[in-house]
Parts: sequence; structure tokens; C-alpha cells
Amino acid sequence: MSGTITPAPSAPVPWEELVTTALLGTDRRPAGAAGGPAGLLDAAALHTVRRRAGLLPAAPAARPEPAPPDPRPALPPAARRRLAQLLADRSAAGGPAGRRGTAPDLTELIPQWLTTANRRGFRAPAALLPALLDAARARTDLRPQALAFAGPRGLWLAGLNPEWKFALRGSSGGSSLPGPTEPEAVARLWEEGLFAERIALLAAVRAHDPAEALVLLATTWSTERAEDRLMFLDSLRTGLSPVDEAFLEQALSDRSRNVRSTAAELLSALPESALAGRMASRALSCVSPDLTGDGATVVVEAPHECDASMEHDGVVAVPPSGRGERSWWLGQLVEATPLATWPARFSGRTPREIVGLPVADGWAEELHAAWCRATVRQRDPEWARALLGTPSVPPSNGPGTASLAERSKLLGILPPAERAGWVAGFIAAHGLSEAFQILGVCPTPWAEPLGRAVVDALDIARDAGSYPWSFSGVMGLAERCLNPAEADRLEVLTTTPDEPEDASPGANGYWSEAFQRLVSTLRLRAAMDSELIPA
Repeated sequence: MSGTITPAPSAPVPWEELVTTALLGTDRRPAGAAGGPAGLLDAAALHTVRRRAGLLPAAPAARPEPAPPDPRPALPPAARRRLAQLLADRSAAGGPAGRRGTAPDLTELIPQWLTTANRRGFRAPAALLPALLDAARARTDLRPQALAFAGPRGLWLAGLNPEWKFALRGSSGGSSLPGPTEPEAVARLWEEGLFAERIALLAAVRAHDPAEALVLLATTWSTERAEDRLMFLDSLRTGLSPVDEAFLEQALSDRSRNVRSTAAELLSALPESALAGRMASRALSCVSPDLTGDGATVVVEAPHECDASMEHDGVVAVPPSGRGERSWWLGQLVEATPLATWPARFSGRTPREIVGLPVADGWAEELHAAWCRATVRQRDPEWARALLGTPSVPPSNGPGTASLAERSKLLGILPPAERAGWVAGFIAAHGLSEAFQILGVCPTPWAEPLGRAVVDALDIARDAGSYPWSFSGVMGLAERCLNPAEADRLEVLTTTPDEPEDASPGANGYWSEAFQRLVSTLRLRAAMDSELIPA
């Protein structure tokens, strides 16, 4: 019988072989790809049809529960448009570092916008939640305010996208925590919940009944991982009180060195604790007044050894590289000693008088640095004032420490108005070259004396022909922190004066741009604030 004989279909080429051929090229691996590239594509198409034909219908996934309601009022239309603009500008950002021109940097205004929106109780628009969560994923500094603004719907949405799982770490995952009248539910969540849920639960129980929170923590303490014990212990900083002392004393014997160290630090922040008393006894044997001669002097005899009892109370025996053992041990003892110990030791002198006393044998720097750490730990404003000294005195010549990082911590203890006034005095006396760190602890918007001091110092730097880019950080802070009402007063600084002969080339043009950007940013901030006023 004559006719055309149809060849039997060849066995399908394995998908993995097709992928390899595609990666290497049909000229290098022709197997399974007769006909070159076209044959490879035909084989891939045939394989795809075969694979799809063999698929069985899958059972549909369960629909997620609807998003929980958010009873907060909606944003005014103008504020909603502004938020969309800010988030869109964030997505488009990413140019080279450094900024020229007079346009405000919208990305840097997002935290301030979120703070105001949260303070006034608005809810996030549902359509903007994805962009808001993306912004919070990219910038950790945005997360607390962004997640508060996103509210329960934001947490619900975050649970549906692995890229937004960060939003669930610091919350109960969107679920409501059991209340104090639900002891069984509390116990069940504590035993079975995720770590973030347990942290949130512990904080909620502690806010209602600190003693009950410790009982809850004790039920599983011995079986927790070391890193979890450390995190649970660290959460006790909020609302720390004498109620916590017994639990913290037990933690001094923990098998984890980090847990022991944190327990000792927390106990030393309780001036009436037994550990604070033990540390005070040790420190008093090392630091004493010498009343002989014309005036009092502080005499220091640092410890000669770190015994087992000191290590039990949190003293780290081995110093960091470059530190002497005795000075390292002394600093830890003084740091953990209640500050109220020292006036009695120095015949009733005030903290300011004590830190003004000369210290023998070159121990002043170590002793004052330890007093600074103790002041930050115990949040004592009187000692903070004494160690900061007068703002007009150069840091290297004053009491306390010359470290601006440490001075920033001391300033954080003072009331906001006093803090701003001290920094204003520091800038007026020393300019802006060393002020960036301490400006960061001042409340915003800056109070009028501080804002005026910053602007005056910038104006002086410009008139002096200073290199303008060295002040870009302070200028950026001014854009975010100056009171928007200052915009009209600053308009005069936007002009471009003649450059002095010794000025950096083009400096005045840069200064003019920077002041124009400052003024336009302040006006934009004023507009943003007005848009967020409830109708």
C-alpha cells in the first residue's frame, strides 16, 4: 500500500535539557534542539502544552478574612493628595548624594507629615497602604509612625505579603491581645504565640499589673532561649520599679553573660536596690575627698582586682583593647553607684561643686565620664546640669566630658525648653562646627532662641566666606526643625551677595540656593500642617 508514512513522535526532551541548551546556545549544545533556535522554541512550546495538559484543577485557597474596620476619620482631600505626592517622590528618589537647587526634599518631610497625621488621629487611605508599607520597609526610621498611621488595615495587608512581614514583628500580628480579665487566653498566647506577640503581651500585662507580668515571665524563663531572655529583660526598662528587683537579682545568676549584664544595669538604675548599695560601698572605697591643705581634692584609688562578687554584680573583668584594667573596673563601679551617694561623701556639696573639684593623679577624665554614664542611667537633671556646665565654656575646658555624643545624652535628660536654651547658648559661643550632634536632641520645631541662634550662625558662616558644603547637615536639620513661621523673616537671606576675595568659588551662589530651599521648605511645611487640620 502506497502513501506517506508519518514518523512516530519522538520522546519529549526533558525540560531541564531545554533550559541548559537555551543557556549555552544551540551551537554549543545542539542535542534536543534540531533545527537550531527555532527547533528549541518549538520543543519548548510542545513541552509547555504537555505540562499544562497534565495539570489537575487545584482547590481554591480560602479567602482571607475581611480587613478589620478603622474607626479613625479619613484624611482631608488636600492631605490625601499631599501624602500621595510624598510617597511618589520617595519612589522616584535615588539620585546621587548631595543636593542642589531650591526645591524642598519631599522624602525628608514624610516623618513629619506622619507625626502630625497620627497626632490628629487620621486613618491612612486604603489605596495608599501599599506605598506606605513599601516606604516603611525601605526606611526603618519611618516604621513606628508609618505603622501607627497604617493602623489595623495596614497590619492585615502586611500579613498577605511576605515583603511586609516586618510590620508584624513589633505587633501582635493584627490580632487583639487578651485583656487582664482573660487569664486563660493570656496564658495560652504566652505559651503558644509568636515572639512579637509575646513581647506585646508582656508589655500589655506589665502596664496593667507589673507584678503579674513578672509572674508570667517566670513561668517560662528557664526554658527560653538566651536571646529571648535578653529581649524580655530589656523590655522591663519601661516602667522599671522596685517591684522588679527580686526578679532581676535572680537574673544576676543567669547562664548568659548578656542577660547578667543587663540585669545588673537595670538594678543599678534602682537607687534603693541591694545591688546599687553594694556598688556604692565599693565605689566609696575608691573615691574620697582629701580635705587637707588649702582646698578639697578628689582622691582616687582604683580597684586592684575584680573578685567573684564584683563579677556577680555585673562588673566585666576583661577590659576592651587599649583600656587599663583598674580604670575599667573603677568606671563600672562609679557608673552603677546611686548619685545620691556623692553629696554625703563630699560634706554636703552640690553636684556642681563636686564635679568642680580637682581630681588627683590624672583620674578626672575617667571619673567624670563614669558620672556622666551614671547620670544618663539614673536620669538625674541636677547632675546633668553640673556635668554639662556653662554652654559658653569650651567642652575641653568644662566639667564632665568633652565628648559631644555624651553631652547629647546629658542634654536629653533636661526639660525641652532648658535643653534648647543650652544648645542656643553653645551655638552662640562656638558656632555650628560642633553643634550637629547636640542639635539632634532638641525638640521640634525649635524654640525661637534656638532657631535664631542657628540661622544667625549660618548667616555669619556665609558672610565669612566659609566653605558652604560643610554646613549642609545643619541646613538639612533647619529645613525639618525650624518653626515654619520663620519663613518670611528668612527671605532676606535668599539673595546672592558679592563674594569676598577669600571665599570658596561659587560659595555665595550655593548659600543663596540653600536659603531659598530652606524658605520654600518652611512654607511647604506650613501648608502641610494646614492641610491636616480637621474640617
